[in-house]
Amino acid sequence: MFSRLTIRLSTTCVVLLLSACASVTPVPEGAYRQAARTHLYDMQEWRLQGRLAIAAPKDSWSASIEWVHLPNGEKIRLSGPLGQGAVVIELAGDAVKIDRGGGNVQTSNHPEQFISQQLGLLVPLKSLRFWAVGLPESGRDFQETSDGFVQGGWLIAYKEMQKTGVETMPHKMAVSDEHVKLKLIVDQWDLNGIKSN
Repeated sequence: MFSRLTIRLSTTCVVLLLSACASVTPVPEGAYRQAARTHLYDMQEWRLQGRLAIAAPKDSWSASIEWVHLPNGEKIRLSGPLGQGAVVIELAGDAVKIDRGGGNVQTSNHPEQFISQQLGLLVPLKSLRFWAVGLPESGRDFQETSDGFVQGGWLIAYKEMQKTGVETMPHKMAVSDEHVKLKLIVDQWDLNGIKSN
């Protein structure tokens, strides 16, 4: 009888200890952690598909986005509903090409300024290449926040993250300064052949 009582007490103690451990709130698996992402600076290729919305005091628009990052540059395709009004932006070093279809291709050696003129608002495209994957632009100062960072006068906030193979990648992010608000929702990541969803 004594041994049964001992076993019951031991079992009760173990159950209580386990339930106490379970009541500790863990950090969500999908939370943004900048320090855990530095290895992504070495990622040579990635592709994202999703939706982009940009709002400024005098203009706002939204589009589907497909962004392909390769070692020699970026290729970004923006399109409206059902693929209407597609624009392809290609960036390689300091050269940028914008193809609006129908033979309407324009080029420049001043990417940020040129793209800003074409879109009618400032979009820091070179920085976005890093921000899209959850990294501050390399070689520039930044200040961490609870869900992202501030860099170059822009606030970058990662609202939701998603698992893509072994990586945790941005799902919903917001980029803003005093003039522009940009929201990006990534529906699918392809990291060197590893796809989300």
